[in-house]
Amino acid sequence: MSEWKKICLVNDIPVLGSRRVSRPQGMDVAVFRNSEDQVFALLDRCPHKGGPLSQGIVFGTRVACPLHNWSIGLCDGQAAAPDEGCTTPFACRVDAGEVFLDAGELATLALDFVPPRAGPGAASAGAIGDATYDVQTPHSA
Repeated sequence: MSEWKKICLVNDIPVLGSRRVSRPQGMDVAVFRNSEDQVFALLDRCPHKGGPLSQGIVFGTRVACPLHNWSIGLCDGQAAAPDEGCTTPFACRVDAGEVFLDAGELATLALDFVPPRAGPGAASAGAIGDATYDVQTPHSA
């Protein structure tokens, strides 16, 4: 059974935008909100050149990488053909307007990438044991 960690409110994520969740280990996770108020989470790394997907433009259930405009599926992290590659998707759920990510996945998935460190002004989103997750809003449409 999964343990779910509250990250933020849906309304904290800009429509057609994202928030970055900094992890103590591993690269940030980008949490996206589309025009239908659906919420998705991906490793904040394009499979092409490592661009920050959190700074991309959300359209439908896809995000365009800001570096080379690759279209990445928000549901599965897959690049759209003819491009090939995948970034790591994270399980997320919304309950009563609150966004939750799977705590086990946050602690274990895609830890082989070096995380960028959160800058000043990052708001704490909670903790799992000794691990604190910072949430930042990098982009809104």
